[in-house]
Amino acid sequence: MSIKILGAGFGRTGTNSLKVALEILGLGPCYHMFETGKNPVHIHIWNKAICGETVDWNELYSGHQSAVDWPTISFIPQLLEAFPRAKVILTRRDSEEWYESARNTIFEAMLSGDKNPDLEGRARTKMSRKLIIENTFSGRYDDKKHCIEVYDRHIQNIRELVNPNDLLEYNINDGWEVLCDFLNVPVPINSFPSTNDRKSFLAMRPEWAK
Repeated sequence: MSIKILGAGFGRTGTNSLKVALEILGLGPCYHMFETGKNPVHIHIWNKAICGETVDWNELYSGHQSAVDWPTISFIPQLLEAFPRAKVILTRRDSEEWYESARNTIFEAMLSGDKNPDLEGRARTKMSRKLIIENTFSGRYDDKKHCIEVYDRHIQNIRELVNPNDLLEYNINDGWEVLCDFLNVPVPINSFPSTNDRKSFLAMRPEWAK
């Protein structure tokens, strides 16, 4: 099994809804940041990638047909070399809405991760913070203007990197039709999934993180 679909959109652009949608369409399992919680050894592998060391991408994504969200999106150039036939889905939303959602969910969660009594959970947060807070946003997570500039620059970089025929810029509010047309698969009869909104994300936070 090889990666067929790479999601390139930042977290909080509907990446988990896209994950569920791809799995409904038979293009799963789909790798998401959540997978690092199920596979603690992956934290070590991602740390190697963050440090610029060689990673066996086929081994890391073994058993998966698609991948979305961080850490995947930080390595799109390397992954397109490893999986040159993969199509890319760039999930997008209004940049101001994206920042407010990210600031109040994933950024806050990473900043409170040192309180986690679970050592594996703490290691996962440390990896995420290095990749996202420090590397992606240069530690300036509370600088709205800077974060939006990074967000917009990432979108432009993906446009320049990916062949237009293999790229879908996608808002999950567009539903099934646009996605299925791009993937050349039938439209399911069930409703498009809507998961992990801000209210749900905050409700899942443990007491030590509040």
